[in-house]
Amino acid sequence: MVAISPAPTCQQLYNAVRHPQQDQERSRQTRTDTYAQPWLAESQPTAGGRMYSPNFYRRCQCKGPLTDKNGKPILNDDGAPKIGDIGLTCPKLGRKGHGTWYFALELERGENGKRRRPKRGGFPTKEKAEEAAEKFYKEVAGGTDVMSTETMAEYLRRWIEAKKKLARTTRHGYQEHIDNYLVPRLGHIKLRDLRVRHLDAMYNAIERENAERILHHLRVEELTRARDAAHQAWVRAAGKKEERRLTRRAYLDTNAALREARKGLRKVTSAATMHRINDTLSSAITWGMKREDAFSKNWARLVELPAVTRPKPLVWTSERVEHWKRTGEKPGPVMVWTPEQTGAFLDFVGDDWLYDLWHSFIFLGPRRGEMCALPVHEVNLADLWLRISAQIVEVAYRLYGEAPKADSVRTLNLSEESAEVLGQGRARREKAREEWSAAEAWVESDRFFTHENGEPLHPDWVSRRFKRLVELSGLPPVRLHDLRHISASLSLLQGNDIKVVQERLGHSSRQITSDTYTSVLPELARREAESMTSVIPRSVPYDVLRPLTLPKKLFSDGMAVVYADAARSADGAWTISLRARHNSRPLGKIKTAAANQENATQAAIHWVRDHCKEAGLRILSADKITADLPEPGKRQHHLARFVIDGGMEMGPEAWAPVPVAPGDSEVGEEDREPSQEAA
Repeated sequence: MVAISPAPTCQQLYNAVRHPQQDQERSRQTRTDTYAQPWLAESQPTAGGRMYSPNFYRRCQCKGPLTDKNGKPILNDDGAPKIGDIGLTCPKLGRKGHGTWYFALELERGENGKRRRPKRGGFPTKEKAEEAAEKFYKEVAGGTDVMSTETMAEYLRRWIEAKKKLARTTRHGYQEHIDNYLVPRLGHIKLRDLRVRHLDAMYNAIERENAERILHHLRVEELTRARDAAHQAWVRAAGKKEERRLTRRAYLDTNAALREARKGLRKVTSAATMHRINDTLSSAITWGMKREDAFSKNWARLVELPAVTRPKPLVWTSERVEHWKRTGEKPGPVMVWTPEQTGAFLDFVGDDWLYDLWHSFIFLGPRRGEMCALPVHEVNLADLWLRISAQIVEVAYRLYGEAPKADSVRTLNLSEESAEVLGQGRARREKAREEWSAAEAWVESDRFFTHENGEPLHPDWVSRRFKRLVELSGLPPVRLHDLRHISASLSLLQGNDIKVVQERLGHSSRQITSDTYTSVLPELARREAESMTSVIPRSVPYDVLRPLTLPKKLFSDGMAVVYADAARSADGAWTISLRARHNSRPLGKIKTAAANQENATQAAIHWVRDHCKEAGLRILSADKITADLPEPGKRQHHLARFVIDGGMEMGPEAWAPVPVAPGDSEVGEEDREPSQEAA
């Protein structure tokens, strides 16, 4: 057993200060004994698979005379002993509850054999210090550089410089997040100290700033309305000198107030932007974990942020158009035209210099940067294709040429109409090239779409040009990027597979295409509803006015195609006829009191199905014909088209007009077209 001397008293310490030469050895022995006390040093068991021996000790903030390394007292200018923190030499440290606990851990030596001994303290009890020491050691064993003094600002700038393969626009976005959010809020924090609470504090501060910015925006809107009202009052006061002078002064005052309020106006940081900021930080932390073991966890993945709902495209229905005309408000941020509105726009821009560009946006669905960068040699009108192999990106209105992502490099097949439109556009540019070359003003850019003098198109200019054309057309507003949504919607409306649409748009996954476009147009929702109702047969009662007969000569190569047409009477009843052609004599006729077009179609299907079952025939397909709901009294309306298998082999020579029975010559007025002749 080693004898442990008692803790020194304050009197002994003061005596050591008064007589340093006599008590120097005793003072050194006192400090050694203090460190040797059992509550100051203790070996701990294994942690992380390795032995580690942290030293635990207490220290306080008590004041007393200070000494130098040799034990000599430190004096003030007046010769009096200098008073300061005596730290580990405080005689009261042996008392319970005095001071706080610290631990020190000896690590592997660093460069040039430099000792590495980190210390942490401020724990109220020894148990808390032991828990912190074990957690600290696990971080060390995991590779975290606990001795690093690098701050988050230094690390983030080093990270962005090391990312050599980032696309230009991605780098620009990362840099904005670092400069505007991460460095101002997290830059002062040391790398080793970063925790999720710091990120929570950053996003809470962003939300507080958002509240202030919203109030600022509301104030600017209020002053804008006041300025506009003052301007109108000034204009209406024409001819009245005194009133005009006063109203002009009021306008100038409100305009000056508006200019002052606009200073420092910043846009609100949306929830989507906060998610992108967090993604930037997460990418930086992941890089540090993989390359340097700089972080024990990816703290950005533990943050809870407001949910973000991706805006769904909405169609400009007649009700929404009416609301927009009345209030000037768009129902949503992403709007698309109906097929009729899209056709009206194409008709309006038919003589525009870039008509082939607008046509391509609608029917091919490319991105604006892809079309502005489209090279001449990547368009083959003879074989009906063009290849997206380049794009132009805009950063702070400066243009940069870059290769698209792997999923975006694709070949688009052209229809005959698209090839013809692109050919006409190319002919216009060739003619302009000859005219401008004569004046030595032609700019050679090797771009398929250019200005009239050959200069390449700027993506932002294309967007502004499109916006202006939409305003002049009087159509409800859509963005240029919304033409991409329109293209996808029209393609899905035509029944194209969603995989085909995905590849044409250059999406990285089929899920993106499905989530964005499958519910755009009401016609798509209508098709879905009809497909669901057609799965479940519905019994719709009907009365047979004329029995159905399908003559053998009606079948060609064993199959017959017939059509179900209908007319509505004033009382809402439906008279349904089955014909070989829409304008031919009826092969049979029924009447039903169907509530709507869907029920009338179901009655026609059941009628034909029952007849085929009795006659031993088989329906190969029954397709509904989409058309507007007929008004009462309308002569004829198309419901469905049937392909019937007759179970017989017949050649083309067997086809002949269907003979008309004597009783069939009596055709009612509801069955006869104005130009109908006897077949």
